[in-house]
Amino acid sequence: MEAAENFIQQAMDMIIQEAVKKGTNVKEKVCEWRSPEQLKELLDLELKDTGESESKILQCCKDAIRYSVKTSHPRFFNQLFAGMEPHSMVASFIIEAIKTSLYTYEVAPVFTLMEDVVLRTMMELIGWEDGGDGLFNPGGSMSNMYAVNLARYNYCPDFKENGIYSSSRLVMLTSQEAHYSISKAAALLGLGTKNVYVVPSDYRGKMIPSALEEKIQLAKSEGAVPFFVNVTAGTTVFGAFDPIEEIADICEKHNLWLHVDACWGGGALMSKKHKHLLNGIQRVNSVAWNLHKMLMATLQCSAFLVRDKT
Repeated sequence: MEAAENFIQQAMDMIIQEAVKKGTNVKEKVCEWRSPEQLKELLDLELKDTGESESKILQCCKDAIRYSVKTSHPRFFNQLFAGMEPHSMVASFIIEAIKTSLYTYEVAPVFTLMEDVVLRTMMELIGWEDGGDGLFNPGGSMSNMYAVNLARYNYCPDFKENGIYSSSRLVMLTSQEAHYSISKAAALLGLGTKNVYVVPSDYRGKMIPSALEEKIQLAKSEGAVPFFVNVTAGTTVFGAFDPIEEIADICEKHNLWLHVDACWGGGALMSKKHKHLLNGIQRVNSVAWNLHKMLMATLQCSAFLVRDKT
């Protein structure tokens, strides 16, 4: 254990120096960029039959940090990253050190209770007075796919056992600015991408409610069955927020499952100034919300929340 502890201590010192200090220093480069061919020459990536010395392993770790993009750097900008958050980073170290998993309370007593508290708090922020249910998963795309799957099951419970032959042609609706994961969900779940009806957006990137109504009527006139509407709170390109209240009225009128992809913009619920952008979110059936995007959690921290506790 002494040798292991010594190696871990050296590695942690190196991480603090190279990844934390240098990685957040405005005088350092965001990335020491190299072409793939150059980087293959600089890094020893060959998998050998024999082991390496600890000094060589530490050097490899240092090189990995050196040639990686420093997403916590003050001059790095991307919608997925929010900079260095020391408490979240330490939490990720603890998770990796104890190597637990959240599938049962017996294995993860602390984190099971922690997950429950965080999810319940998020539901309170959404405005679900009667609570709901939820879980953390590998990413926003998976959250959106869970929403489509639940909506389909809600509309057609026999689908689970009988498959596609148990239902009419089902149609999903989303805006032209929506994330590609909606179409991906249609493909993976066997609904087909042609059954994703794209609703026009205005010049600001917001879904046009009247256009949604027209698309619903179009699907019905074709003999299809609309069952799911996705609205986006914080689109990838514009950062636009679809008008949830107006769309919720339409979904209630046609008995459609309403899902909010708030992966990027959900953090606005924490802001007194900006939470109005999500007015009406308490009326929706499900929400996808990524805490790693604006709330400083380390990657990945994606929550899927559903209002129906059954």
